[in-house]
Amino acid sequence: MTAEPYKSSAKSVTARALAVLAAFDVEHPHMTLSQLARRAGLPVATVYRLAGELEDARYLNRDNAGKYGLGVKLWEMGLLTPVHGRLRETAMPFLLNLQYECRETVQLAVRDGTDAIYVEKLTSEESVPVESRIGARIPLHATGVGKALLAFSDEFFIEAMLALPLPRFSPETITDRRVLSRQLTQIRQRGYAASHQEYHWGSTSIAVPVQVNESVQAAIGIVSYTLREDLLQHLPALVHAASGLSQRLEQTEGFAYPGLSGIVGNTADSDSPRSESDG
Repeated sequence: MTAEPYKSSAKSVTARALAVLAAFDVEHPHMTLSQLARRAGLPVATVYRLAGELEDARYLNRDNAGKYGLGVKLWEMGLLTPVHGRLRETAMPFLLNLQYECRETVQLAVRDGTDAIYVEKLTSEESVPVESRIGARIPLHATGVGKALLAFSDEFFIEAMLALPLPRFSPETITDRRVLSRQLTQIRQRGYAASHQEYHWGSTSIAVPVQVNESVQAAIGIVSYTLREDLLQHLPALVHAASGLSQRLEQTEGFAYPGLSGIVGNTADSDSPRSESDG
């Protein structure tokens, strides 16, 4: 009996189309039809039909070599997500000011499941590893922004994270859950997290949480790839950026695009749109 070359749990047309789109990642940004079918776990004939429809709708793009990549329509839709439309756009002035002062790489990250994701990155003149690209997933337990997100998460999530295996990325990575638990307690007490060569050899970072209504929404970090030992001198500026972003997010709650909603200057006064909507 001949075994089927492809197997997929995708049953509906929608699920199969999503499987095709989900096949793309940073290691596979462009693929031939057969590669795409293999990654999606679907028959070539099925992927050929779906890819053609997705290309017509601009969700996929096909180059002159016949390889498929994600299309401009997905980029347009991505700009409408809360992470980009609200968080990233609101955070940018604070990140720019921080990067101007510290002259190091500044990063904004959010938690998604058991990972952190870089939402924005402003680089220094030093070269930056590809892993710090926008959209990259990074571990919560081995990075500055990740630890800031983890330490200020709810207790149930922290306990669940500590029960999972903690992968080692360098000799400095903390993989003992008891040691990590104590470190998270220290982070909550002092208000900031630090990482020294725990994820990438040769990098060091500090980070603080961005809390909105006592809930951690993001983390801002400063990263040096020259093993600077004086990053803490920029902690006041880092805290100022995070607290400013927290305040702005609270003031503009309910606006998907605060910059397009007339929210300018001091939005904390009684005439601000939020004050009106709150009655």
